[in-house]
Amino acid sequence: MELDKAVNGAQSDQSPIRFRLNASSGVPTYVQLINQVEQALRIGYLNVGDRLPRIKEVVESLAINPNTVLKAYKELETKGIASGRPGVGTFIVASPPALSAEAFDKLRQEFIDGWLKSALKVGLDHADIITLVQSALETLDHSSSALTSRVRQ
Repeated sequence: MELDKAVNGAQSDQSPIRFRLNASSGVPTYVQLINQVEQALRIGYLNVGDRLPRIKEVVESLAINPNTVLKAYKELETKGIASGRPGVGTFIVASPPALSAEAFDKLRQEFIDGWLKSALKVGLDHADIITLVQSALETLDHSSSALTSRVRQ
């Protein structure tokens, strides 16, 4: 995901986000698009009122099927995040609570960057790091689910 925020708040017809795909991730293309929008919202790079790239723009830049982009945008609409306006585009209409850009940068600098440097130093490559993080998140999700079901019993 690339972000192209307008300088000094100037409005532009261009979307602030440009999608990127990771063909080796195993994650379906439409899910990658959805995840990138949600991530950009969480860290405050996309805001309510911002326009997503037009389907044609995404298709041309990524060389993917228009139905893939349409599926991602429809899912964002189903989640209540985006709304399509025929002939105008698809716009962000709601956002989860966002981490401020300053807080995001601080967390990244204080915790993530150092950890990543250590991981690279011991020989992990990008795929290893992604696998490790996904595994940790799944373990955390599983632990949270187990704890929640024990509390309900």
